[in-house]
Amino acid sequence: MPSLLTAEQLQSRFQEAFGRTATVLARAPGRVNLIGEHTDYNEGFVLPAAITRETRMLVAPRDDGRVQLSALDLGRQTTFDLADGTVTPSREERWSNYVRGVAAGLLKAGYRLRGMDVLMQGDVPIGAGLSSSAAVEMAAVQAFSAVGDLTVPPEQAARIGQQAEHAFVGTNCGLMDQLASALGQPDHVLLIDCRDLSFQPVPVPPAAAILIADTAVRRQLASSAYNERRAQCEAAAAALGVPSLRDATLQMLDAAHLEPLIDKRARHIIGEDDRVLECVAVLRAGNLAAAGRLMDASHCSLRDLYEVSSVELNTMVELLREQPGCYGARLTGAGFGGCAVALMAAGALEAAIPIVAEAYQSRTNLTPALYATRAAAGASFRRL
Repeated sequence: MPSLLTAEQLQSRFQEAFGRTATVLARAPGRVNLIGEHTDYNEGFVLPAAITRETRMLVAPRDDGRVQLSALDLGRQTTFDLADGTVTPSREERWSNYVRGVAAGLLKAGYRLRGMDVLMQGDVPIGAGLSSSAAVEMAAVQAFSAVGDLTVPPEQAARIGQQAEHAFVGTNCGLMDQLASALGQPDHVLLIDCRDLSFQPVPVPPAAAILIADTAVRRQLASSAYNERRAQCEAAAAALGVPSLRDATLQMLDAAHLEPLIDKRARHIIGEDDRVLECVAVLRAGNLAAAGRLMDASHCSLRDLYEVSSVELNTMVELLREQPGCYGARLTGAGFGGCAVALMAAGALEAAIPIVAEAYQSRTNLTPALYATRAAAGASFRRL
């Protein structure tokens, strides 16, 4: 993944692309989910953190209602019009549909948008399960807000990003990614209740570090089994007579005798919600070993009950767990590829990274990317 350019370098590239100077720098981070996978679209609990990798948009307003997008990492450009109050997806420039979907959502919500020139760059790996799409969406909300003098509440911004995924991209995602990108706080994970969007910052003990391990296996959520898993959860909730699996218990599930596959999916979601709340309690108590055990249990459930892991993810998790100073590890994101996350002793990172990278490459013939991160601030903009 390319390194982010400095603000001065971006300004120079903006001048080359648009022949003028940008006035705003909007940014939004990717996210890593410590625990609570696939619970968001079941109105459950998640525990993500915004990370230090982000999407940046250098922006200047336009008065003709046009949005000109230039994606530096992709070498692609496109234009769309806001003037008639409707924005539609692009079949040719699908990468732009995240921004187009945000514009459509803001217009539908009643915001009056101003056109703009936008130069985009980011260092959130695409398809790695670190929410590069949510970073683009939340940066786009910040950009439109800055040039149009809008105030969009973070919770509404997250919902607009979610609808962009649903209507413009074809991924029936939950809200966790957008909420984490919008609401992130330095050195805190966020306990998010995906039913009412309430959230509580939970401090990460200073002795802990977060290690992200990219398996180098990419997946396309919209074409994966993600939507199938969501439908299976909805079927389980209907069979149990509850609005969502958030309202179900293991006792209810045991008594219901659902079809085995649906039972497995529901069993993961119900157990995962319990693990999230327990993880919050042990983190607040500073018990990193207990938090790690919950992460390990989450991975096993995702592998065996929800069946969204892979050979590569399992290999990476096993290697991480073998390292001194690793409290626990699990896949993060929707699965089917992407990244694992480990909770580590801060002093153990430097030694662990090359050992894991070499062993993983030896076993899989793939070159991974491992990097430490910290919980970072959510989306914002500044005027230049």
